[in-house]
Amino acid sequence: MDYYGIGFSNIRLPNDSRSYIYKYNSRINTFPEEVFLHEFLHSLERNAQEYGYDRPELHDYEKYGYENELLEGQKQWYTDYMNKEIKTQEGYVGLPAEIYTLKPAKNSDFDYSYKMEDVFKQPENIIEEIIEIFENLGRKIKLMSI
Repeated sequence: MDYYGIGFSNIRLPNDSRSYIYKYNSRINTFPEEVFLHEFLHSLERNAQEYGYDRPELHDYEKYGYENELLEGQKQWYTDYMNKEIKTQEGYVGLPAEIYTLKPAKNSDFDYSYKMEDVFKQPENIIEEIIEIFENLGRKIKLMSI
């Protein structure tokens, strides 16, 4: 996931995603997107730190009275963190609104970047779909022979 060069998240899942159930802390999570969101927010957290903004640490949700909910994980924490709606005695804290428009303070973070669309290119016609089927079949045969 890339957000206009401002933040980036790369998560690897097993090849056989049909048998994959997202589990977190030995529970089934109905908000599996939180893994992508969490890693992406680390980018914004780092950007805010490099620009000198005060903000809570992403992993400090318990310090602010939030819990890891059974079905939704830390969805409320992330929502409030992103909208600067974490209530404290001094006022509200969270990511500053400007952070969604600022690129990383160091452009070198993206010196060796590449477009994810090249990695996850989807077939655009029947010939590409057939080629993809044979490539996947070849990978499975190779795995079975190991």
